[in-house]
Amino acid sequence: MTTATIPSICVEPAFLDEVERALEPNESLASFVETAVRREIQQRQARAGLLQRGLAATRHHSAAAGIPAEKVIARLEAKLAAARQRK
Repeated sequence: MTTATIPSICVEPAFLDEVERALEPNESLASFVETAVRREIQQRQARAGLLQRGLAATRHHSAAAGIPAEKVIARLEAKLAAARQRK
């Protein structure tokens, strides 16, 4: 298997110092960057999956027969009226 290189980036010296201070013992800057990139990819994939599942659920629920809003509001108003009468 051949390997590829992630492009280098220019950062401010203060930020590079911050990154280097955050390195674990025996951790290289390259391994830190690779780990960070892999985690970001995993997060983006998870977010994309969540979005797809949410959209699919929305399509499913909007296609299903639900209770009309007017009926729900009428039931809530009836419950409120009953609660007021009990007081």
